[in-house]
Amino acid sequence: MFDYTAYLKKLAAGQPVDNPFLSFMGMTLEKIGNGYARFSMLIRPEFLQGAGIMQGGLGIAFSSETVAHAVMTTLEPGDNITTLELKNNFISPAVTGRLTAEATVFKRGSRIIIADCIVKDEKGQDISRSTSTLMVLKKGG
Repeated sequence: MFDYTAYLKKLAAGQPVDNPFLSFMGMTLEKIGNGYARFSMLIRPEFLQGAGIMQGGLGIAFSSETVAHAVMTTLEPGDNITTLELKNNFISPAVTGRLTAEATVFKRGSRIIIADCIVKDEKGQDISRSTSTLMVLKKGG
């Protein structure tokens, strides 16, 4: 069983955590709170596809990971989560610089959570918007 509370405390304190995906993407936690998370990451050259634009799946992964962390702040000990659906709208291309993703829990039920995430570039321009539906997996049930 994964201890989300301990994980988030370490992450918020700037201590190393066992999440290789954050390292792979170069994601940095900027702020986390009840139903909220903000991460940033630098667009690296290897993230670009042939047209020189960041590959869309990586942008979606950035949003998804940010949403997951916002949702983690709402879990009870022993709970786990899984994504049921993620819808993403690309608004502008991301080419270079630092991106920031802000995720908020929109609706928290006992088993279903809906969260939104907006990704912006360093000029404040919207890059994408996603909505995720997650399911809470209760311990032992």
